[in-house]
Amino acid sequence: VRQHMAKVYGKASVGAPPMSVPHVDTRVLDGKRVLLFGPFATFSTKFLKQGSLLDMFGSMNGGNLLPMMNVGLKNFDLVKYLVDQVLQSDADRMEALRTYVPDAHPDDWRLVTAGQRVQIIKKDAKEGGVLRLGTEVVASEDGSISALLGASPGASTAAPIMLELMAKAWPEQMASTEWQNRIRAVVPSWGRKLNGDVTLTEKVLADTSRVLKLAYVPPVTPNAANDEARETAHVVGK
Repeated sequence: VRQHMAKVYGKASVGAPPMSVPHVDTRVLDGKRVLLFGPFATFSTKFLKQGSLLDMFGSMNGGNLLPMMNVGLKNFDLVKYLVDQVLQSDADRMEALRTYVPDAHPDDWRLVTAGQRVQIIKKDAKEGGVLRLGTEVVASEDGSISALLGASPGASTAAPIMLELMAKAWPEQMASTEWQNRIRAVVPSWGRKLNGDVTLTEKVLADTSRVLKLAYVPPVTPNAANDEARETAHVVGK
């Protein structure tokens, strides 16, 4: 554990969903630094870790049974992968772990429940039902309730997803000058495209590096590189 201070990704199995990519990950669990390997898929009819076993059955109705069946039939490889994962033994999990940590010993590892993920199945006029493996923000028309559905967002996507959620829940406030100024104080690039804007991109990278206490070296532009080359040639010529 002391030697490993990173997240190292492998490759997903054939038919496996994108979020199932195996990785060795350093984390702090119950105040102790540990090494995690996974994820291993399980199955539950609960929608939350502390929910009810009747959650899934209570959500079924005449309007969503057919889309659920269509998704199951059209994603047979995924269904097979999930069944295989549920039927895995501790020995099977150790064998998978040893692909990444060859000297792993069963006495040094234990199984923990990392989280609960509920996938989205949406009605589709052509296909009947479509499985969504990404994240999606859903909000009521009056903005009184909203939810983030699908895969758990990582650090790179959590902030823009939350801004999208705010825009759906409080559209009038988000359009106000006061809210926009306060958001831009935290996220200067909010609402602006970085693609093609070299100056803004470099500013964001420099500000981020300063906050994270990282060394940032601005890239050399083509004109600057040519000027440096000409200067070097001039010096050598002397």
